[in-house]
Amino acid sequence: MKQGIFTIVENQALTSSVYSMVLEGCTSEIKNPGQFVEVSIPGRFLRRPISVCRWAEGRLTLIYKVVGQGTADLSAMAPGQTLDLLTGLGNGYDLSPAGDAPLLLGGGVGVPPLFGLCEALVAQGKRPHVILGFNTKEEIFYEAEFRALGVPVTVTTADGSYGIKGFVTDAMDLPYTYFYACGPLPMLRAIDRAAKTPGQFSMEERMGCGFGACMGCTIQTKAGPRRVCKDGPVFYREEVTL
Repeated sequence: MKQGIFTIVENQALTSSVYSMVLEGCTSEIKNPGQFVEVSIPGRFLRRPISVCRWAEGRLTLIYKVVGQGTADLSAMAPGQTLDLLTGLGNGYDLSPAGDAPLLLGGGVGVPPLFGLCEALVAQGKRPHVILGFNTKEEIFYEAEFRALGVPVTVTTADGSYGIKGFVTDAMDLPYTYFYACGPLPMLRAIDRAAKTPGQFSMEERMGCGFGACMGCTIQTKAGPRRVCKDGPVFYREEVTL
């Protein structure tokens, strides 16, 4: 974990409620796709956990949804302003079991960490297939960015306004060697029921500190209680009971 000051380079809306923020600062502690940062928002007491979408040396992209006054304040910040971040938090995805054709399943704001994962898998010569799930056409983001990586992308919408009508599980009937998933708990439960292979889930929980001190994000696993921020947020399918 590392604390540092980052400068906002871009902060733009992708949809009516989802924003992409590009920051410049030290990214040396970010090692694996699926890790997250804790952002200190000026005037707000608790930091906000936001998953890392992509990173390179000195540059970081975060995608977040405006769900309260804190993230609304974040969306109003302009290029040139600075933010205090804790970086290198969480374990991230394990790429070693992926096989040649892993399946990536993301729902809503569970989509961003899968982009960095997809980049890493492609760099290893894997052939991932990506399934993105949203409620409506208006909520879709990052479809084009995934396609630009040269991977097949399937989009589902709950109301049928774009792509396949239904949920990510309605598009899972295809060959794959392993799966990676991130999204709301009902989606993860549905994937667990439908999946044909081992895989990994990135869990979402409310976090106070982000580094394991407050115990506020503890979940029950087959091995006992585990902290999502410190022991996760990624857990192997065989570890959790959804």
